[in-house]
Amino acid sequence: MKISARNTLKGKVVSVEKGATTAHVKIEVADGTVITSSITNEAVDSLGLTVGGEAYAVVKASDVMIAVD
Repeated sequence: MKISARNTLKGKVVSVEKGATTAHVKIEVADGTVITSSITNEAVDSLGLTVGGEAYAVVKASDVMIAVD
């Protein structure tokens, strides 16, 4: 796979929760660090995503926000 995005994190799929049209996919990219993405159910099927399988979280954002309590 070649991609222009530089924020690519390889991990293991730990959860796929399908809704009516959208799924929430959770990928563990490090011990205890989980990234959640909302993608279409069609994309889940097309990518063959299953719990325990490997996948990449690709982050493409123009802004990064920081917050404190």
